Amino acid sequence: MRAMVLTAVGAPFQMMEIPDPKPDNGEAVAQVISCGSGLTIQHIRAGRSKVAYPRVIGHEITAEIVELGKNVNGLSIGDPVTAYYYLNCGDCYWCRAGRETLCLQNKGNVGRACDGGYAEFIKLPEYNFIKMPNSLDYKRCPAEAGVITDAIATPIKVLKKGRIKPEEWVAVIGAGGGLGLQMVQVAKWAQANVVAVDTRAEKFDACINAGADLTIDASKENISEALRQVNGGWGVDVVIDFIASAATLEEGFAGLNRGGRLVVLGGVPQNFSLDTNALKYEREVIGSKYCTRDEVKEALKLVASGEIWPIVSEVVPLEEAEELHSRIEAGLVTGRAAVLVNSDADVSQ
Repeated sequence: MRAMVLTAVGAPFQMMEIPDPKPDNGEAVAQVISCGSGLTIQHIRAGRSKVAYPRVIGHEITAEIVELGKNVNGLSIGDPVTAYYYLNCGDCYWCRAGRETLCLQNKGNVGRACDGGYAEFIKLPEYNFIKMPNSLDYKRCPAEAGVITDAIATPIKVLKKGRIKPEEWVAVIGAGGGLGLQMVQVAKWAQANVVAVDTRAEKFDACINAGADLTIDASKENISEALRQVNGGWGVDVVIDFIASAATLEEGFAGLNRGGRLVVLGGVPQNFSLDTNALKYEREVIGSKYCTRDEVKEALKLVASGEIWPIVSEVVPLEEAEELHSRIEAGLVTGRAAVLVNSDADVSQ
């Protein structure tokens, strides 16, 4: 099969012919139609996230099941599927509680610990394939369907973690990025007032189209001072930080209203300082990590209903992945991007 392969840290993608995967016990193989391209996998491409090489990256797939291993009972040939990112055990306390990102025996991630979606076929445990709703037209818009598993499901989780309520003021730091822009529209869908914060003013039109009520150019304004002017001078109720640098975390926290919540996505690469005196006004710092399987299913149903639609600004053939990732690294992509692997995939006929 054709696959776009990373062979070393910092090396460019190489289009290679590699063996078709064969499913083992409890596994299935799917033919990939498209795969999302975001910062999570760009960190692998840039060498910031460690993997064993050679590696095929990518996890935001739209695919169709083509082969089943033994003891696979929940999938059928032709099923449209996407992938769940965590290779979690499914049996520990946290998995049984439906909080898979905290799995005690996590084996890694799709596209990191095993080969991912930048290839014509992908092999995963049955557990890691999630069927798409029948009402989701994945063949017409495969790129949008594939990115739901992260780009929409993660903001859905943030809504819950941040306890975002209608009419609250919500600031999204990194609003023009692959996740940030989706967060803007999900927060607006939840009837919040949304402030888009970014350093690239050319992305603000897209933010406004996604539902932002106000914009803050962080390259020209101090984030905390600008946020404190919002909501009649009280500050915002929730800050969602997709950048998570020491500076953005400190400034975001300082811009919170009383009872405000700072939601931090993923890891924080450096220590940061907070005004602990502010805690007496019940301000909170909340960690949030990817999403659960149930939240992926919830996001799929939400998109299938037409209430929300993923914002994908660039779709390129798999062969152009290197150029696309250069643009992602430079911050030139607004919203999500994706590669088209096989537009003719259709095993149902």
